[in-house]
Amino acid sequence: MNFQFSEEAESLRDEARKFLSAEAGYDKARAVMDGDATHDAALWNKIVALGWTGLRIPEEHGGLGLSVLELCVLAEELGRFLAPVPFTSSVLMATELLIASGHADAQTAWLPKLADGSAIGTVGWIEGTSASPVASPKLRFEGGKISGTKRPVADGMVANFAIVTASDANGGLVIALVDLSAPGVTRAPCETIDLVRKSATLSFADVPCTVLASGDTATALWAKFLHSSAVLLAFEGVGGADAAMDMAVAYAKDRIAFGNKIGGYQAVKHRCADMYIKNQLARSHAYYGAWALSTGAAELAQAAAGARVAAIDACQFAAEENVQLHGGIGFTWESDCQFFYRRARTLALSLGSRGFWSDALVRALEQRNTELAA
Repeated sequence: MNFQFSEEAESLRDEARKFLSAEAGYDKARAVMDGDATHDAALWNKIVALGWTGLRIPEEHGGLGLSVLELCVLAEELGRFLAPVPFTSSVLMATELLIASGHADAQTAWLPKLADGSAIGTVGWIEGTSASPVASPKLRFEGGKISGTKRPVADGMVANFAIVTASDANGGLVIALVDLSAPGVTRAPCETIDLVRKSATLSFADVPCTVLASGDTATALWAKFLHSSAVLLAFEGVGGADAAMDMAVAYAKDRIAFGNKIGGYQAVKHRCADMYIKNQLARSHAYYGAWALSTGAAELAQAAAGARVAAIDACQFAAEENVQLHGGIGFTWESDCQFFYRRARTLALSLGSRGFWSDALVRALEQRNTELAA
């Protein structure tokens, strides 16, 4: 096994970090949080110009046709800088699901637009408080149309289309693409804990849709999507966890209490060390997941679940410790610590709860042990 990224991917990482360091930042995140804008449009246009939105899209549809490893690199850097753009919803999730579907007509209609930035996509599966992305959806599909509600849908206020899960008359799974400009679609802002990555309530009343997959094909496609998204969101989480840790360490090196910098106290050192250990564990799992995803390895289910669980733990722990180490100021509205705390909470639920992925990991390990014993 080779878990090392290629020179091209590492070069992309360096360029992405330089670009985002200059163009993104807490001021951009705060502007979106405090304002009415759905995202930073100027930053998004620059990202489109760099070709990041078409990174995985085949060349015949106007993209670059690169591998998922390059996408992992970008996911980590965008998570590190909390870039207030719909990259996760549109590129990491909607684009990947559309490519995986193999639906030629839908790809011809939307992939070129996704590549050139003239369209933004999102994926809607949550219906209120559901913690399981494989629960039978309440959104109904009948006669080529869908009816029901998805809430919250990340970047739903700015997206041009949404790929949603629905149930047919027999209770079978349907994965459908919906043009959000179609009659019968209504959307309203839906406030979540993450005020930078804004969400919407999407309601559908007999809205025509394009069926990407149904029945067993849809179940297999959805499982593939969950595995790929688990790995990609793990990288986003690792980037955020590292940034939160760096923020905490930098503060500990500067803050003086009782005549000494707090970074010199043993209790603070231990907390920083704990963050580092969790982050490195999450990174190892994410790299294992990236290898399994890029090679189509049999261990993908196990690797994806492990990456997801480890990233949730690392991101939440680093975000919480960052707030704690900043003391009273860390809890204020003026503190930038809140961005990582809010993002960690959102990432922990955006693809199913930690409990769901823990169970998935246990099932994958049990299956592997059964196969090894056979």
